[in-house]
Amino acid sequence: MLIEGHVEVHVNLGDGTSLRRALLHAPMGTYSDGQEHSISMIRSGRVVTVQVDETTPVEMKLGPSAESKTINVSSLYVGGIPKGEGTPMLKMRSSFHGCIRNLVFNMELLDFTSATDYEHADLDSCSLSERPKLAVYREDGELPPELQPLPSLELCAMERPPEYVPNAHQFGLAEGSHLLLPFNQLAVRKRLSVQLSIRTFASSGLVYYMAHQNQVDYAALQLHAGRLHFTFDLGKGRTKVSHPALLSDGQWHTVKTEYFKRRGFMTVDGQESPMVPTVGDATTLDVEGKLYLGGLPSEYRARNIGNITHSIPACLGEVTVNGQKLDTDSPVSAFAVTRCYAVAQEGTFFEGSGYAALVREGYKVRSDVNITLEFRTSSENGVLLGISSAKVDAIGLEIVDGKLLFHVNNGAGRITATYEPKAPSRLCDGRWHTLQANKSKHRVVLIVDGNAVRAESPHTQSTSADTNDPIYVGGYPADVKQNCLSSRTSFRGCVRRLTLTKGLHVQSFDLSTAFDLQGVFPHSCPGTES
Repeated sequence: MLIEGHVEVHVNLGDGTSLRRALLHAPMGTYSDGQEHSISMIRSGRVVTVQVDETTPVEMKLGPSAESKTINVSSLYVGGIPKGEGTPMLKMRSSFHGCIRNLVFNMELLDFTSATDYEHADLDSCSLSERPKLAVYREDGELPPELQPLPSLELCAMERPPEYVPNAHQFGLAEGSHLLLPFNQLAVRKRLSVQLSIRTFASSGLVYYMAHQNQVDYAALQLHAGRLHFTFDLGKGRTKVSHPALLSDGQWHTVKTEYFKRRGFMTVDGQESPMVPTVGDATTLDVEGKLYLGGLPSEYRARNIGNITHSIPACLGEVTVNGQKLDTDSPVSAFAVTRCYAVAQEGTFFEGSGYAALVREGYKVRSDVNITLEFRTSSENGVLLGISSAKVDAIGLEIVDGKLLFHVNNGAGRITATYEPKAPSRLCDGRWHTLQANKSKHRVVLIVDGNAVRAESPHTQSTSADTNDPIYVGGYPADVKQNCLSSRTSFRGCVRRLTLTKGLHVQSFDLSTAFDLQGVFPHSCPGTES
């Protein structure tokens, strides 16, 4: 709620004992200033953290019962509450007057134009412009020196809101990502025909799976080494159909898998594979009427289809079984699935309020490490990566005021290599940039787009950063301390090809395997380079 220019937050689990309030005051006196502001609210167990813009986050600790309770959301109202709804505990019932955009709820960017109901709201535009700052003139009509117009500066790239593909879903956001869709199991006993569209940059993953309860009869479509493999078993042995087309190109492809008259075959973009005769003398496919699309729930173990059971990092479009379109908007179950960007690139999208946490047991930097990644952003501030410890040892990568900083502390004080581009907006131009950060004992080298800067500690005997905390990418939780980061601003943009190398050991990180993801959307980056 916005009350007299300040933000007030209420959280209640519904048990009558866990109502918590937080009041966030604006540094300049009011948030009702006609300027754009950002707000984030993140719950982790009993702790709810609220932050407005880049001010210090405020924490609320819920009661002990909150540890095991979820906040069940049946209706989400934005900007106001209909008559008869809400709770008497709310201090403010007036509707919000202003503009709201980029609303992310439980990792999903919500589309206001798909609201189930709305009143007195313009869903696709903002009629308010930012209020200009007041200028005080002197008696002679001139501006005071401190308010003289500044020369025009290069600006960061303009960020355009992404567009989405109708009737398509992005999978692979986390382990167990899937949709479970019902279909007529009797219709597929003598003939099975599954058609769908797919777009992916990945080389492997499970596209779909159906099976009998005992998993003797089944059918599956898997991507391996960039090519599709259709396997099915009528109960007397596995039949495998492979297609030569490479799919890992980020383009849309239409795929059809068929079993009919003891033959299996597959079609990709109109190109048919050779027909493969079924193994054994069985003639019917006896499966449950459940199609697992995009992956399997974490607790489900598919026994007969090999190692490729992980969710496919892909967009999957309209799905039909024997010509009947399945309703992907009303699945029996769904997990870690979101909408598909109309235009996408390889990478992971950070929406600017969260982080990805990797290596739960802690990453040990010690004397040497080499970090590589690529990023693109339209913001001039943001945390890229941090690894810390309970003491002072740590390393950190961040963008601060358009400069890229690589900090290292081996325990004897922080050293920093700073890359300052010739143009202030160079790093926030919406284009991909390459980064390599190398720590070798007491020396560090930072290479950005081929330009190297160096730094060296005078304490040559201090060579090891004895870290034991997780790797945080794109930001870090409010209750986590980072000894080699000067900013708490979460990164907004895209990251790809993150690797950490120690000696001959190269470790590539898939951000969908993070043990904690907040405001991060793996395997798809919206839009093209500006």
